Amino acid sequence: MEIKIGVQHAARELVLESTDNPEDVERAIADALSGESALLSLTDEKGRRVIVPAKHLAYVEIGESSARKVGFGANA
Repeated sequence: MEIKIGVQHAARELVLESTDNPEDVERAIADALSGESALLSLTDEKGRRVIVPAKHLAYVEIGESSARKVGFGANA
């Protein structure tokens, strides 16, 4: 699953691929925003951890991963 995180006062969004299910990600976001945790902490599919202060979150998009096409067949 692809997760896009917008951070206030940052020109680019953070994009990560995660193996977590959408419900767990949504719960982590809700906990961070409700004050239960001051940080949003997510782990990508390679085991790297992304930590963002909850007060600086602009938005979070949770979506399905899209397969990237490479080569001559990409336009078809």
